[in-house]
Amino acid sequence: MKEVYLDCAATTPLDPRVKAAMDPYWDTAYGNPGTLYRQGRIAKDALDQARLTVAEILHARPEEVIFTAGGTEADNIAIFGAVAMFRETKGHLITTKIEHHAALRSFEALEREGWKVDYLSVDAEGILSLEVLKNAIRPDTLLVSVMYANNEIGTIQPIAEIGAIVKNVRKARLAEKNQMPMYFHCDASQAAGFLDLDTQKLGVDLMSLNGGKIYGPKGTGALYIRSGVRLKPIFQGGGQEKNLRSGTENIPGIVGFAKALEIAEEEKQQESRRLAELRDYFFQRLTSEIPKTVLNGHPTERLPNNVNVSVLDIEGEAVILYLDAKGIAISTGSACTSTTLDPSHVILALGKPYEYAHSSLRFTLGRSTTKEDLDYVMEVFPEIVAKLREISPIRMEIDQKEISHPEVFAGQGARIKVGGKNYK
Repeated sequence: MKEVYLDCAATTPLDPRVKAAMDPYWDTAYGNPGTLYRQGRIAKDALDQARLTVAEILHARPEEVIFTAGGTEADNIAIFGAVAMFRETKGHLITTKIEHHAALRSFEALEREGWKVDYLSVDAEGILSLEVLKNAIRPDTLLVSVMYANNEIGTIQPIAEIGAIVKNVRKARLAEKNQMPMYFHCDASQAAGFLDLDTQKLGVDLMSLNGGKIYGPKGTGALYIRSGVRLKPIFQGGGQEKNLRSGTENIPGIVGFAKALEIAEEEKQQESRRLAELRDYFFQRLTSEIPKTVLNGHPTERLPNNVNVSVLDIEGEAVILYLDAKGIAISTGSACTSTTLDPSHVILALGKPYEYAHSSLRFTLGRSTTKEDLDYVMEVFPEIVAKLREISPIRMEIDQKEISHPEVFAGQGARIKVGGKNYK
């Protein structure tokens, strides 16, 4: 049976070049970088070189990069670390309704501690309005956290413009002698390998990265911290990583993360073009061959490898099992919530009904994806959909002429009627 892996937003296989870079640090150069003897110095040199590699890609200084155990930990250090400096004031925080749960649940925890949090709405294609953001900022707003590219629908946010807004507010506060700082945190875990990571152009103060999304080792990541941003450690220990991530550094993992990011950056343009062509080809086949299939997210401002659609009148979880039996791996949304039957919070935040969210499917292409893989999916997928629709109690009204029209897939959306209410 042919195997096709189309869940690269969940995780990616380890690149052989990354594994080769990591191999010496398991059993020959295994020293603790905190020691003074030769094995320790070798490890410390590897750590310093990895930090320099990442910093150069981010257009940052090496001391502005700390290594973490993944994107979730980086998010937590950024969010909790920033507010911990102002725990007594319990000010105001801003994020969006479509963030990864690593951020959302952090903000929910802070709400329970007494912080005021605004979860900003996005438009029907998943884009945050800059005016909505500007109107939400208050004199006591401490942190804005907006992800670069959404892990479910692939929509890309105007991060540089958001960074400029935060910077201007910070300048105004300095002029007014307002002592409350304002930081901008961006989760770029899905963006690496596709989008510009220049922290100076983006205007971010804090940025999270994840090695498992870029063909690096799982359980690795990094956090960029702009000079001058004050974070309080949420871990206690030996003071490694500028006292923000105590614990003996994972040298093989750090070396692997840096190598994976380096490769992703070098191959970014060519691979993005290739994947965008495959993405568009696959999307056109899906929508032309399977009726009542609608795009989720922005039609153009989206990651080149992301195809998220709602195939109406079926349950997404059932599709996953049927496709798995054919050797095809996809998901309904974030891998972190794949064990629950809750509808995607991201799809609901777009203004879609529950039935729409329950029928959403995420196909995320990767380096190994070929046109032949996508053709194989289309050999088996229409029959699976037809079989599931035969036994489904759900019947959603939709004007097929609207969703088959090319302008619809340029961002018009499809009108859907559920329970007497119209959705777009």
